[in-house]
Amino acid sequence: MAKTPFLPLIGITMGDPAGVGPEVIARALADPDVYRGCRPFVLGDAEVMREALPPGMAVRTIEDPAEAGGLAGRVDLLPLSHLPPSSRVPGRPTVEGGRAMVGYILEAVELARKGRIDAMVTAPINKALMNAAGFHYEGHTPLIAERTGARDYVMMLAGERLRVTLVTIHCALKEVPGLLDASAIRRTISVTHQALRRDFGIERPRIAVAALNPHAGEEGLFGDEEARVIGPAVQAARAEGMEVAGPLPADTLFFHAAAGRYDVVVCMYHDQGLIPLKLLHFADGVNVTLGLPIVRTSVDHGTAYDIAGKGLADPSSLMAALRMAASMVRHRAAAGEAAAIDRDP
Repeated sequence: MAKTPFLPLIGITMGDPAGVGPEVIARALADPDVYRGCRPFVLGDAEVMREALPPGMAVRTIEDPAEAGGLAGRVDLLPLSHLPPSSRVPGRPTVEGGRAMVGYILEAVELARKGRIDAMVTAPINKALMNAAGFHYEGHTPLIAERTGARDYVMMLAGERLRVTLVTIHCALKEVPGLLDASAIRRTISVTHQALRRDFGIERPRIAVAALNPHAGEEGLFGDEEARVIGPAVQAARAEGMEVAGPLPADTLFFHAAAGRYDVVVCMYHDQGLIPLKLLHFADGVNVTLGLPIVRTSVDHGTAYDIAGKGLADPSSLMAALRMAASMVRHRAAAGEAAAIDRDP
């Protein structure tokens, strides 16, 4: 008798209850294709989820992730909050909703850390609301890294045609040159290289490193960061056997990366990577945290309060995040780094 395919058990955090998270989850879990690759369930609020469902779908509350049945059209949900009607209004965020939003994340991290789920996928949150609720982090990534004990972690944004990782993330552009050093760049290259092998199954990753300045500094005419910090980091990575090119002028680099010459581009700052990524993958980009002991992917969009509850939100990014999380789990399992446990519904 043929063995039943391994379907990773994936917890989806609902995100800000007032944002588009519940809606994109509902629309994604209405698609039978999602269940061919994983067994998803939601960590959130049952009433919020019910109010986001289209006709014909239902919420089934569960007490344990193992109860998730993986049936299209039915949302299995682990209830972690019971928000009052005033905190369930689409487009109107509240501090109470913000506390619940963080609670979903913390529970998913614990479940993943203990091996009770195979991966977590996060719906969008409001970073200011997170801080207003008493959790002083810049977003999901540093919170999850702290809770899992990860020290060297990297943000990746990925689509079918392009992947980018970031040396610096959320900071003012004027601060970037002072934050760059050879050690930070070298660490980003290394974490990226290891993750492409472990999580994406690329045996010998081809990594391109973007320059900071126009024309890669034009031999020092437009800046010296290429010669002073980026170049030495690239050379150090090469000395360790990694296939790394750079620093390369960013104005031409992304064309070649999107055409398939490189598996990833290591970028010096946030918008250097996200502008080309979102040009190609505005709807279906995925945010991945590399270097964690658990698998975590996320949608690559915000809470979109202006369209929340209006039936306009696109579930493509969430669906791509679920597919990528399931693929990462399988690659880790194939490498013997995570147990592909058959969990019968």
